[in-house]
Amino acid sequence: MPVETIGVIGGGIGGLGAAWMLDARYRVTLLERNDYVGGHTHTLEVEGVSGRFPVDTGFMVFNRRNYPLLCAMFAQLGVESYPTSMSFAASLDDGAIEYAGSGLNTLFGQRANLVRPGFWWMLGEILRFNGAAKAFINSNPGTTLTLGDFLDRGRYSRRFAEDYLLPMAAAIWSCPTADMLDFPFLAFARFFANHGLLDLIDRPEWETVGDGSRAYVARILERMRGEVRTSTPARRVRRVEGGVEVETADGERLGFDAVVFGCHADQALSLIESPSARERELLGSFRYQANKVYLHTDRTLMPRRRRVWSSWNYLRHRGDPADLPVTITYWMNSLQALPPERDIFVSLNPHRAPARQHVIAELDYDHPLFDARAMEAQQRIGEIQGRDRLWFSGAYLGYGFHEDGLRAALEVAEALGAPPPWAPARTAPAGCGVRGGELPPVVS
Repeated sequence: MPVETIGVIGGGIGGLGAAWMLDARYRVTLLERNDYVGGHTHTLEVEGVSGRFPVDTGFMVFNRRNYPLLCAMFAQLGVESYPTSMSFAASLDDGAIEYAGSGLNTLFGQRANLVRPGFWWMLGEILRFNGAAKAFINSNPGTTLTLGDFLDRGRYSRRFAEDYLLPMAAAIWSCPTADMLDFPFLAFARFFANHGLLDLIDRPEWETVGDGSRAYVARILERMRGEVRTSTPARRVRRVEGGVEVETADGERLGFDAVVFGCHADQALSLIESPSARERELLGSFRYQANKVYLHTDRTLMPRRRRVWSSWNYLRHRGDPADLPVTITYWMNSLQALPPERDIFVSLNPHRAPARQHVIAELDYDHPLFDARAMEAQQRIGEIQGRDRLWFSGAYLGYGFHEDGLRAALEVAEALGAPPPWAPARTAPAGCGVRGGELPPVVS
């Protein structure tokens, strides 16, 4: 039977992107469990002295080198953007050691770093690691070596790993430092190389969306003809003769010719009635990290020394185990050029909640974790794509970021004969899984 109607479950970039592209050819219904569309694209308004202003809490930044699809989509939608800073700082052991990477003044923002032999040794190891990672990529190894394996073989110091590399990596992927050790090293090294993180120069210039990332969501929704239903969680998806039936949480049954899962892999698996063995194997290969997020004004969740403050701030407290969720505070005034009248922060998994009087909003986001099993599943996802009229789209099919989700959506749309005319030509995958490419180190 020909496909005429398509249901899309999930309104994040993987689902919304697919729904918009497919909307040009099919009758599309988008089902979103939240009361807003966007997933990790979630902009909230904050009251200021001069009025209200938007603050992003999930997807925050992009760059033109690593986001070709997203930039093409923004151009099509007329979405405006402006430059931003992507500086990184680390505050370790309750502020006993602090540094930032935006210049000599911040690198030695804690002046005691100037006379710490261990700190200078760490800087030397950064240069050694960068060179070794580049050489590893150029050797084109067919290997299952993990990041932990590479650090052990290279005899890198514990200080280099725990005070520099793992904090930065955990901040990028929003996961515990312990989980980063299982990340396949070739994919890790390619990601760092693509983003200029193995170089001291030639790094991409970052941008943020004018009026918050909600701007692109609003423009997509304005252009869609199909039905968009928020506060409508799906409860069960079952294959029926000639199509697919979606049962919502309130018991409504909707029939479609095909369904696209734009939600997380574990959510998709839980929704499918009688999943096949291959669906259980592949979708079950993806794990997620639950992260608690606060939008707030509490300065005590920043580095102790203000001269170290950066857009991204990794905080580790004395005695924290390596499997503890990563703690990051984003300084939104720096990231989004917010009015200077007061400091606004977004904190991920703080060791304590912000003081109640400083909390603006409390949110929950899940981020994918990557290991060899997940990346093998990425390579094999084609084995279940389109089988029995079920399709899968999401950032988990790449490195876990916004460009990945849009790339996955585009591949589903192309397979269903609805490629958008604005999409640029894509190069062969390079890096993590079938989506590969060059993806940004952001919250989402």
